[in-house]
Amino acid sequence: MIADNKEQYFNVALATGIVLFAFDLEHLHILLTRKKEEPFKGAWVIPSRYVKADESLEENVKVLLKNTIGHEDVYLEQLNAFAKVYRNPIGRVVNIPFYGLMQLTEKEFKNAEKNNCKWIKYHDVPDMAFDHNEIIDYAKERLKRRVKRRPVGFNSLPKEFTLNQLQTLYEQALNKTFDKRNFRKKIFNSQLLVDTGKTIITSQGKESKLYKFDMERYEKMSLKGYDFLF
Repeated sequence: MIADNKEQYFNVALATGIVLFAFDLEHLHILLTRKKEEPFKGAWVIPSRYVKADESLEENVKVLLKNTIGHEDVYLEQLNAFAKVYRNPIGRVVNIPFYGLMQLTEKEFKNAEKNNCKWIKYHDVPDMAFDHNEIIDYAKERLKRRVKRRPVGFNSLPKEFTLNQLQTLYEQALNKTFDKRNFRKKIFNSQLLVDTGKTIITSQGKESKLYKFDMERYEKMSLKGYDFLF
């Protein structure tokens, strides 16, 4: 009976973690922090937080977001449970991480610094404590699948953006380079974008059109998905 063996079944800690992806219009980044105490004091980790007995995973991760970036205005999806018996040397801890998508602005850089966090470029993730490299790799694979099946750019781009910025986001998320003409043909065929009629001068001194998402079509495609293959 469980009642006779409570210590065997209930002596397990539960934690959430957050693999937060953010795009600054040039590079994708991931939010990391350094461990403040043993075990692995000073090592890089993803932001994580133990779950209290009276809170849900969603409540917990919202607190985690506020403690790291100062707000919870982030697109989130729950990932897998990471539950190897000896993943944490202090005892049995099951981590149920989430991954998130957001825009990376100067304000977000400062918010992270205030909370002992740092934005690391997507492809420059260092060796990390526990199994957090494995968690990040899992989140990256999830992001790749989502990019191919759902229009995720809205969560990582400003309201108005250039086609080059959109292509850069997809190239970094999928870790591949696209032919510009083919990429734009695929994007325009999706009918996701609306020409704002505005232009900007890029850092290279060229004039580029600004686009925005067709929100009605965006929401429909977010629900049913599509085959966005390159």
